[in-house]
Amino acid sequence: MQLQLDLALPKPPAETTVVVAMSGGVDSSVAAARLVEAGYQVKGIMLRLWVDPWEDMNQARENRCCTFEAVSDAQRVADQLGMPFQLINVSDLFKNVVVDYFIQEYSQARTPNPCLMCNRRLRFDFMLRYAREELGADFLATGHYARLRWTPAGVQLLRGVDARKDQSYVLSMVPQAALRHLTFPVGGFTKPEVRAMAQRYGLQVAAKSESQDLCFTSDYRGFLARWADGAVRPGPILDLAGRELGQHRGLPFYTIGQRKGLGISTAERLFVVALDRARNAVIVGPAEALGRDRLIARDVNWVLEAPTQPLRVTAKIRYKSKDHPATVIPLAEDRVEVRFETPLRDITPGQGVVFYRDEVCLGGGFIDLT
Repeated sequence: MQLQLDLALPKPPAETTVVVAMSGGVDSSVAAARLVEAGYQVKGIMLRLWVDPWEDMNQARENRCCTFEAVSDAQRVADQLGMPFQLINVSDLFKNVVVDYFIQEYSQARTPNPCLMCNRRLRFDFMLRYAREELGADFLATGHYARLRWTPAGVQLLRGVDARKDQSYVLSMVPQAALRHLTFPVGGFTKPEVRAMAQRYGLQVAAKSESQDLCFTSDYRGFLARWADGAVRPGPILDLAGRELGQHRGLPFYTIGQRKGLGISTAERLFVVALDRARNAVIVGPAEALGRDRLIARDVNWVLEAPTQPLRVTAKIRYKSKDHPATVIPLAEDRVEVRFETPLRDITPGQGVVFYRDEVCLGGGFIDLT
């Protein structure tokens, strides 16, 4: 019974079909093994995503998702666990939903987070529907380090037990309707514990290293130069007074708060404080010019009920950032204003801002304006 509660599934195992999103890595493999061990009816699925054809022909792609090796690893784990396995080609959909968004955001001088978009539009939309409609799944399982808690009001999204691996940030925009059909079997464990379980199960991927963050390219600068249709253009680096200090290589190669790699020599330390798309200019200034105490977020998803009054939260403005005390003020059309207690130096349009109350992830949206 404890195992069932750990997996956050409300139905008895023998009556529950779970489709596991496989990657060929240790986390999804242990998730599958736990479900099989608990007696659930388990099936494996893997998505073949789009990758840059140039990189596929010219560069090695070790330890990346969707490689032949990754598919082979996932198939071997499925065979070892005695569960069916299916590979689905969604390269066109992935290109349209995730890659084109990535290119468009950089072309608009924004810094995107493709994992947020992938989870919102592909993994927990298309893949969940496919698992339920085509494979008869009651639930879709993944190897994410996050947890779910069933309450009378709905399913809460919780941080993973392993604070260093917690992935609730990238799951914050998954809607409640999808969360009701998800489970994260490794979210209650630390990474070392998951590796130990993989060894106990005898999984060949037990010692496999982590995959890269971007699954469709290993060189985003070269990728954008090939695919961004003229958005990568050299231009001026300007100080706050408008004086030209040098030349940049293209706006997509810079982000708010960046200091290194600017290629300029000045008496004081300067940071990127803005990307001016209209002038194709990188604006730099001293550290104190970076501070922002508020932002506007768009396309906000609330895991449970959306607030109608100002709400005290802690907020993360990047995947690996700290929690910052803030107040969320609801606006119209899925937009909110977020006011921080102290100014922050690296609020970046295009990234996600995610809201928490202690271990509970309340939701999140995309940073639009600062």
